[in-house]
Amino acid sequence: MSTRLINIGFGNIVAAGRIIAIVSPESAPIKRLISEARERGILIDATYGRRTRAVIIADSGHIILSAVQPETVRHRLQVSSTGSGEEGK
Repeated sequence: MSTRLINIGFGNIVAAGRIIAIVSPESAPIKRLISEARERGILIDATYGRRTRAVIIADSGHIILSAVQPETVRHRLQVSSTGSGEEGK
């Protein structure tokens, strides 16, 4: 059994099987979720100082911030699950 990995930008990779949701950071509930995760120490900031464009929620409860658009992460996840194409596009 192999673990599929998804590139979330700047060389950062997440295990595809651990992703529960990929959402936009614009809404108030998501901003609150990010703030609470920061306080609890379960926030992973993979933006390298750039604007957060996608928030990835993991099954472990961790919240991962990415500078890549949610649609791009979704596409990479779909390509990875079908096994066709290049993952890093």
